[in-house]
Amino acid sequence: MIRLTRAPNIAIAALWADALQQAGFAASVQRYFLGSVAGELPPDQCQPEVWLTHHEDEVPARELLHSLQNMPQRRWLCSCGEIVEGGFEACWNCGAAMPAAPAASA
Repeated sequence: MIRLTRAPNIAIAALWADALQQAGFAASVQRYFLGSVAGELPPDQCQPEVWLTHHEDEVPARELLHSLQNMPQRRWLCSCGEIVEGGFEACWNCGAAMPAAPAASA
């Protein structure tokens, strides 16, 4: 087994492991319950970790994990005049859906 990364919390670790599993990688979350002993142990030793079972999957799994950790964010102007930033797909002010991304010109 090989450790891919530490996650800031259990929710993120589970999301990353699930995405890796859906892509066909044998991934798991370790240190699932150590957050409760932070303070008794060094905090960096209590963070959940995402592990990969097969060493030969390391490069493509790290590439997928990198793309998950660095997803592009979009800034858009809603029809109500509000500027919406980040990964939001609906306007926080009026609830309108994010417009479709403009098609890339070839």
